[in-house]
Amino acid sequence: MDRMFRVLAFWTGIFTVMFVIGEMPDAAILFLVQTVFFLTLSYLKLSERMYMYIFGAYLTVFMIGFTYYTGFLLEPSFRH
Repeated sequence: MDRMFRVLAFWTGIFTVMFVIGEMPDAAILFLVQTVFFLTLSYLKLSERMYMYIFGAYLTVFMIGFTYYTGFLLEPSFRH
């Protein structure tokens, strides 16, 4: 299970680089924090059950944040 967190760190790192190249610093910082989080967790050698609990908590926090952002902060528009 620790390898899957390294895979998550790899992909969030790829997104970090792409956001930096695309000049989107806020998103780049957010994904950099996630990359460090996943990479740190991958080397802790926790039990598989603990990794699943942490991932479930991560998904819960993500869904709450995403729902709050799309419900209250996002301003829909069809122009640039």
